[in-house]
Amino acid sequence: MADITVMGAGIFGLSVAWSCVQRGARVRVIDPFGPGAGASGGVVGALAPHVPENWNDKKAFQFESLVMAGAFWGGVAEAADLSPGYARLGRVQPIMDEAGLTLARRREQSARDLWLGKAAWRVERAEGEWMPVSATGYVIRDTLSARLHPRRACAALVAALRARGAEVLHEGAASGQVIRATGVAGLEELNAAFGRLVGNGVKGQGAVLAYDARDLPQIFADGVHVVPHEDGTVAVGSTSERDYDEPASTDAQLDEVIARAVAAVPVLDGARVLERWAGLRPRARSRAPMLGPHPLRRGEFIANGGFKIGFGMAPGIGQVMADLVLEGVDHIPEGFRPEASL
Repeated sequence: MADITVMGAGIFGLSVAWSCVQRGARVRVIDPFGPGAGASGGVVGALAPHVPENWNDKKAFQFESLVMAGAFWGGVAEAADLSPGYARLGRVQPIMDEAGLTLARRREQSARDLWLGKAAWRVERAEGEWMPVSATGYVIRDTLSARLHPRRACAALVAALRARGAEVLHEGAASGQVIRATGVAGLEELNAAFGRLVGNGVKGQGAVLAYDARDLPQIFADGVHVVPHEDGTVAVGSTSERDYDEPASTDAQLDEVIARAVAAVPVLDGARVLERWAGLRPRARSRAPMLGPHPLRRGEFIANGGFKIGFGMAPGIGQVMADLVLEGVDHIPEGFRPEASL
């Protein structure tokens, strides 16, 4: 019998399961579609912070989670003997006009105040081949952003869980405390029960290019993430589509993303497209994760709504959900509670 049953083997479900296993709980994870079958099986893997200003609980939580990520993924890699592709190599963003340059320099100071010396946000000259086009000749470089390979990260979590005696199954009976991390399907269940929009799936498209920049920072330019991975590829993405007919198909919108990535980072010109990916990311109405007691299922819990920041939030979400479910200690930010989206 399990102490904890996690329904859903995306990044939230697997991370919560891992945090519970680390505290000695017997854990079972059940997902009929297998680990990383939804949005967590994507290709981009950008772990990036909010801008260091207008601080709130969501930004603070994400900051702390990004700071925790090195130890979190290092522990997973050691237990699994498998790399999740994690590396904290920072991020570069072009500064396109004088107003942006003034704002970026002001944020240097706010980062010193808010990031507590754990990371830096700096304005630098745009120098070197691996740089985005910058109209001012300057870029922002932060040292907090990191990358991982989404599919490898899910595979590493599964291997780590099994190495510690947890079960990861396609089907089975729930026992003990139940945590539902079922992504878009879980949000649709809430929509139907409450008769209004609680959350929805937002389609994203991304691509993998054959270009080796594995030890270089990610780039964010013209709304596109350009993320080098340790396997010698670069991932680019993504779209945010609320209206779609085919959630798993790619189209001309991805072609535009690739073109914008190449225009922003010219060294990618001519890089072969190895893979095109599309899928749905679960977005709660509040735009924050939904964590806490399940709104429909008495005695159960929910961890949903990762949207674009699920991997970046995962270490912190695993910790607070384990606190709540195993120890009855509630450290969940107010804005993350399910009622914020109901």
